[in-house]
Amino acid sequence: MIRRQWWAWAWAVAALVVMAAVAPLVYTWLTNPDDQRLVDLDVYRTGGQMLLEGRRVYDYFTPAPQLLPFTYPPIAAMLAAVLAKMSWETAQWVWTAGIFVALAVTVWLSFREALNGPVVRKYVPWAFAALMIAGTYLMPIRDQVRFGQVDIMLVALCLADCVARRPWWPRGFLIGLATAVKLTPGVFLIYLLITKQWRTFFMASFVAGVLTLLPFAVIPQDASDFWFSALLDPERLGSNAATTNQSIRGMLIRLYMPELVTTAMWLGIVAVVGWYGFRGARDAYRAGDQLTAVALVGLMAVLLSPVAWIHHLAWVVVVLGAIVGDGRDPVRLRVAAGVWLYYVVPIPWWGVSLKAAEIPVVSLVLGKIVQNGFGLGALALVWMLVSWLPKRREIA
Repeated sequence: MIRRQWWAWAWAVAALVVMAAVAPLVYTWLTNPDDQRLVDLDVYRTGGQMLLEGRRVYDYFTPAPQLLPFTYPPIAAMLAAVLAKMSWETAQWVWTAGIFVALAVTVWLSFREALNGPVVRKYVPWAFAALMIAGTYLMPIRDQVRFGQVDIMLVALCLADCVARRPWWPRGFLIGLATAVKLTPGVFLIYLLITKQWRTFFMASFVAGVLTLLPFAVIPQDASDFWFSALLDPERLGSNAATTNQSIRGMLIRLYMPELVTTAMWLGIVAVVGWYGFRGARDAYRAGDQLTAVALVGLMAVLLSPVAWIHHLAWVVVVLGAIVGDGRDPVRLRVAAGVWLYYVVPIPWWGVSLKAAEIPVVSLVLGKIVQNGFGLGALALVWMLVSWLPKRREIA
């Protein structure tokens, strides 16, 4: 009884430590000027509001200076109607709390092996608190809070569907939901297919299909607007050449080659990276390392997408968990610490500063490389998970 009470107090204190550590970040972004605050959440909420008012979702932009359109599938607008029913202040706090709940789920499932291992087991509340704080200050996670983004929630859904030991939902349901809401988690359908997880694949496909077709029955005009117009316009997402686009295509666009050459190179590189990454995910699954498989598929969602902003790299939390493993290999721990630091500092923006310095060679070559730092880092992580990590397991 005493031990149980002590454990409850330990978790309570750990939660307070996390809240105190993340409070400055939350305070900074939730006290931003109103037109700069959680701008992506404003987009979601506006989509739901247009739906409730009977206006066409994909014709409306958020107010100046942002002027952002709703870019998600119509089922997302239907779900966002719940946010539109809330006041703006309430929606901000509810969504921010949701981000941290999703991060907690992601951290627990990603580092479960280490947290339950012999080294950390006695100190789980404190270790979990430390991981939550470290995860929060990764730049892709900071941007979740800054913009009010949905990515970490989708990460939690896909991760839970793949690695939960005794799910109370039909496995595949959460992947289907995530895919219907934001398309890019659809890479998990490829993963389920190549690993022959047939029941999960059919459930995920069924749920995604139903949630995709449902809007055609409920809001047919908006469904048609998205699938036959808005989806085909990548510029609705913002400037594809912007530094924040760290996908393979984004990195190639910033080389400013002829469009035909860029497209041909992109398709070729995507084919090679996709083959390498999905093959690695299949091999990891067969070896019983589902976490590494999920991390690889998450990186595929970022790299292969035409547009992948920095906040899409929320998958780095899962990658870190895969690298750490059971926490007993000091080399893996040092590598994980290096990867964490790499995605904490704003490396792409250092590249922008280097380019602006107009120093011969440095600005032209080094500046562009550094500007693409997070995307190139993601490619390096794919190699690390496919080729380096299995060798470390053999050594251990």
